Amino acid sequence: MIDSGIATDVLAPRHDETRSSRHAACAANNRRSVRSYTSQQVSDETLTALLTLVGRAPSAFNLQPWRFVVVRDPALKTELSAAAYGQKQVVSAPVVIAIYSDMKDTMANLGEIVHPDLSPEKREDTFAMLRGSFDSVTEEARGVWANAQANIALGYLLLLAKAEGLDTSPMLGFEPGKVKALLGIPEHATVTALVTLGYGAEEGFVSHRHELSRITEYR
Repeated sequence: MIDSGIATDVLAPRHDETRSSRHAACAANNRRSVRSYTSQQVSDETLTALLTLVGRAPSAFNLQPWRFVVVRDPALKTELSAAAYGQKQVVSAPVVIAIYSDMKDTMANLGEIVHPDLSPEKREDTFAMLRGSFDSVTEEARGVWANAQANIALGYLLLLAKAEGLDTSPMLGFEPGKVKALLGIPEHATVTALVTLGYGAEEGFVSHRHELSRITEYR
């Protein structure tokens, strides 16, 4: 379980890398999709710390095109459930997080993602390189690229949540247009996933995975 110390504890540099890697491995091995939650609420402090860490996910060119909408309102969760084909966990979870990618907003605010310590000349060169890379492709292609980046953040969210004692259920089954309308997400954006978050009232179904030899080749 997470105590109120998460905001300072979880954001502090971890000098014991062996312990941290074991913590991550434990979360990876034990994480399951949980669709039933207790009534215990997830504090704002916990959410802030968690999403701050999720924002540390790697991103090509450092563009970080992912965005998050945190939903707690019961009435809104009920509407979201309808847009997600009635999936019950949307209503029962204390928190639902919508992850989406917005390349238009990203490209309009490149000054936010280019490192501030670069020289003015290097910053301008970087801006030109990024615009040249993405202005030459279609909006659809940019959206596909950004959504792939947002999926990295999704993976971070699922793993970090488990590492901090929270359970999740990622969902791809929903009507994107309705979700956008309900949450005020721009029409041009891509909704990557809905994720329920809370303290599980069940252990979740034990996952079955491929053996490493089935999915890995060495050359």
